[in-house]
Amino acid sequence: MTKEEARKIFRQKREALPHAARQEMNEQIARQFFSNFLLRDIHVLHSYLPIEKKGEVNTWLIIEKAQTLPRPVRISVPKAVGENLEHYYFENKNQLKENRWGILEPQEGEKTPAEKIDLVIAPLLAFDKNLNRAGYGKGYYDKFLKTCRKDCLFVGLSYFPPIDKIDNLHDGDFALHRVVTPQKVY
Repeated sequence: MTKEEARKIFRQKREALPHAARQEMNEQIARQFFSNFLLRDIHVLHSYLPIEKKGEVNTWLIIEKAQTLPRPVRISVPKAVGENLEHYYFENKNQLKENRWGILEPQEGEKTPAEKIDLVIAPLLAFDKNLNRAGYGKGYYDKFLKTCRKDCLFVGLSYFPPIDKIDNLHDGDFALHRVVTPQKVY
């Protein structure tokens, strides 16, 4: 399956999920995340902010819990600037404003250097058994992941299990290290 085919199919599947089912799956994904990732060695966690009207996995459940751990994790969130992402430490929701795509972004704050990030939660529409992701097709996260440290952990969140293979990968695509679904971590 190509990335374009996967995007179309999984966008429709995700948007077709009833709200209550999606809420339950979000909670299951958050439980799987915290059961499988010990955040004691994570100082900075970067996460996309979900577009709720598009049914994205709700990262707020992870962000909010990570901030209340005995040793809180610092959160970094993205802002699209031109064809790249900038990253800002998340302070509170007052620093966020919706952009033209309906994505909440920081409008101010302290920038997060990519080399400070220990774990990245990257958005995806689908992924394959080799943990290659099909995102939205703009390349923002692939360019960003290229700038991260070699030991930075790349994690995706998905309501659905993997497809067999994404056929049209290119050199600029970055595979994830793990993907969390409601049932398990791949």
